[in-house]
Amino acid sequence: MTKRWSVVVVAGALALAGCSSDLPADNTPGDSPSKSEAAKSEFFDQAEYERQLAFRSATPEGPDGKPWEQMLQPELVDTAKFAKPGGNYTLCFSNAAVNNPWRQVGYKTMQEEVKLHPEISTFTVLDAEAKDDKQISDIQSLSAKNCSAIIISPNTTATLTPAVEQACGTGVPVIVFDRGVNTTCPVTFIHPIGGFAFGADGAEFLKEKVKPGGKILALRILPGVDVLEQRWAAANEIFAGSELDVAGVEFTDGDAAKTKSIVSDYLQRAGQIDGVWMDAGATAVAAVEAFQDAGVAVPPIVGEDQQDFLRLWVDENLTAVAPTYPTYQWRTPVIAALKILKGEQVPKEWVLPQPRITSDNVTTYVKQDMPPLHYAMCGCEEMPGYPGPWK
Repeated sequence: MTKRWSVVVVAGALALAGCSSDLPADNTPGDSPSKSEAAKSEFFDQAEYERQLAFRSATPEGPDGKPWEQMLQPELVDTAKFAKPGGNYTLCFSNAAVNNPWRQVGYKTMQEEVKLHPEISTFTVLDAEAKDDKQISDIQSLSAKNCSAIIISPNTTATLTPAVEQACGTGVPVIVFDRGVNTTCPVTFIHPIGGFAFGADGAEFLKEKVKPGGKILALRILPGVDVLEQRWAAANEIFAGSELDVAGVEFTDGDAAKTKSIVSDYLQRAGQIDGVWMDAGATAVAAVEAFQDAGVAVPPIVGEDQQDFLRLWVDENLTAVAPTYPTYQWRTPVIAALKILKGEQVPKEWVLPQPRITSDNVTTYVKQDMPPLHYAMCGCEEMPGYPGPWK
């Protein structure tokens, strides 16, 4: 068990168009890295890598069919000192942002979870709009209110750590989820398995489906985001130990047009691409369209659980896999807060299952009546009013 919490999870589809990239202005493919150049990323942590990969096959504890209530190898902590019998709770939430589809789906799921619990009388939410300084102010504001518990989804790790520690110092129970902080003061930290597991799922799939010597194009959003770096670090580790040739590693800024241009350029200049790995699947459809526009077969590809990609996968009979960063995790902080306020034990680190979608189960996740950017792993299908609120 790690003793300090760093960024372990970030929205699967970050929608970070407009962020800087190391890609040359003309999108010229770079030189293919040799095996000797495929050095371990500075973000690679062998122990954490092994821990996350082991979690993938661990049997979760908790109710069947409710992965948002399940937990992997939990170390439970006593919460009796936070017990506040009687209900009438004021639940407070400092949200990093609702600036992309993943966060929008998750936040809607959280709102609907709150409605399931009449003991929550007030749900106070402050949106930091992806700004550290605003979230610091938001957390300070919530700490001064009569909150029964404070949920925090940090915008960034290091900068928000002091604000989270200050909130912990008020004596009100603090629950952190989605992204981590460099302190263990919150009562619980909730997240799916993590970036290493996500990256490995995609790389292992390509290692299985692409013939030795095949050329892999790795598409990333941008450098420097811990969880995305973990995803690439895991994939890089697996590719380095394989007979696959990583023909290029390019940054897309999460922009569909740029993604399509990069793939098209590689097809023209490199001649052939045999597999596509992605650190987030928001632009997977654009990558597929580039192959279709070029009149060549779509190779094995790594996407995510957005409806537009899942539908295309089924319609075109793609060879694909979708690692997930499930939005059902947005239900868990509400459940955890109520457990804590009732004095029930919760895991110090609440690790949720992190499923992947394969050709064997993809059809079960396709929802034709949902928006293209809806995430299949919302855990919301049985909630009252579905699908209305998510449309």
